[in-house]
Amino acid sequence: MLSKVTGYALNGLEGFKVDVEVDVHNGLPVFDIVGLPDAAVKESRERVRSAIKNSGRNFPVTRITVNLAPADTKKEGAYLDLAIAVGIVRTGSYGFPADITNYVLLGELSLDGSLRGIRGILPLLISAADSGYTEFIIPKENEKEASYIEKVNVYAAKNLNEVIDHLKGINPLPVVEKRKYRQEGESFTYPVDLSLVKGQAVAKRALEIAVSGGHNIIFIGPPGSGKTMLAKCIPSIMPDMDFEEALETTKIHSVAGRLNADEGIIKMRPFMTPHHTATNVSLIGGSQSVKPGLISLAHNGVLFLDEMPEYPRNTLEALRQPLEDGVITVSRAKANVSFPANFMLCGSMNPCPCGNYGSKKHVCKCSQAQILKYKSKISGPLLDRIDIQVEVDSVEYSELVSEKAEESSATVKARVNRTRAIQRERFRKEPNVNTNSDMTEKQIKKYCGLTSECEELLRTAFDNMFLSARARSRIIKVARTIADMDLSENIRPSHILEAISYRSLDKNNI
Repeated sequence: MLSKVTGYALNGLEGFKVDVEVDVHNGLPVFDIVGLPDAAVKESRERVRSAIKNSGRNFPVTRITVNLAPADTKKEGAYLDLAIAVGIVRTGSYGFPADITNYVLLGELSLDGSLRGIRGILPLLISAADSGYTEFIIPKENEKEASYIEKVNVYAAKNLNEVIDHLKGINPLPVVEKRKYRQEGESFTYPVDLSLVKGQAVAKRALEIAVSGGHNIIFIGPPGSGKTMLAKCIPSIMPDMDFEEALETTKIHSVAGRLNADEGIIKMRPFMTPHHTATNVSLIGGSQSVKPGLISLAHNGVLFLDEMPEYPRNTLEALRQPLEDGVITVSRAKANVSFPANFMLCGSMNPCPCGNYGSKKHVCKCSQAQILKYKSKISGPLLDRIDIQVEVDSVEYSELVSEKAEESSATVKARVNRTRAIQRERFRKEPNVNTNSDMTEKQIKKYCGLTSECEELLRTAFDNMFLSARARSRIIKVARTIADMDLSENIRPSHILEAISYRSLDKNNI
């Protein structure tokens, strides 16, 4: 007897349909799975056999052949356990509808027949829904993650018996109740607030500019000057994610298996801080199963690299392409997958190996050669892609103990939202452009007209600081953001001068 069931599997962040065809006929007891299954799919034979028996169902002691179509596409993971089990039970059990291929069955089986949650349920459901499927049966553990998908009926089951009884109409499962992305008046609590950062007015100003325009930023200063604390404040002043951004971010975290099942969706912007020993694979993604890396997990959020010169050179250079394109393409022998990687890069570094170069209080013990070698660990092409380079000096004791109230993150965030609203209105007809940092050269010419005085300032900086063409474009983008913060329609010379002042590492190379 032949039975057909519909399943779905993952390829990167996209799901693809898998027709699970089960053929049971007379012959020696053999259980074969064909159709390019990986090791996890092949091992499903033992999980399925035990789950069916321990659920009190009859497991046919005959020849069983399971075909996973299309046969030329690799299937990975345990997504198809439930579909295979239902297909086998259906061949020897009465009461099933003539055709159940309108259902998409997803889930990993335990040996006792219970259903385990699977990673990537959100992209699987979205891909299947885009293909016209509206009926889904998934593990109970993935219920909250699936509750945000509109216009589909999702049924969450605890075990194999519940799935079979539902399909037979004996005991129908309730439809998973839809949830709203954000409740009215909902607010978030961040671990660090700008009001806790004493002094550092220049660094705070630079940070606000960076977030307002989506610019990359690096802090240069001695140890203990507050570079890390400033970086950790970034999520608290970034605009809240809308539903589309949240879905896209959740898909990545779901595929990586890093999603909190109790919440079901990512609401706060990610803040990823890889250790300086992180490998290329962990950063950009890959491995045998081609999972997203840390830069993709930082999508729509922040990637913070503390003490950037301590990272391997090849790891830092891997950032260049995603910083430019907002996408990282992972190529392996068995797969070629693109992951979104549109993040704000925030870095920090000491001015020299000992950290005291340029300090007002401490004496630097490093030679000029040591300082140049240390700074050269961050290449020129990578520095070109960091729009704002700001020096952070040590805080005075009087500032640390001052009772003067510092601006809170909420106050700064309100200004950031106002500036972002200006940019959304400006770029409403421009595809894939949301902030000033996203502008191409064509859009810079269109939206960043410069007076002759501004051009002369740029020319002087270009010649004296030995800037590249990319650095010039970055200065103009930052100036456009500063003008937006000042509610100025045109870029003024003061905006250009401030943007130039945020090229500290370029100035130090003169």
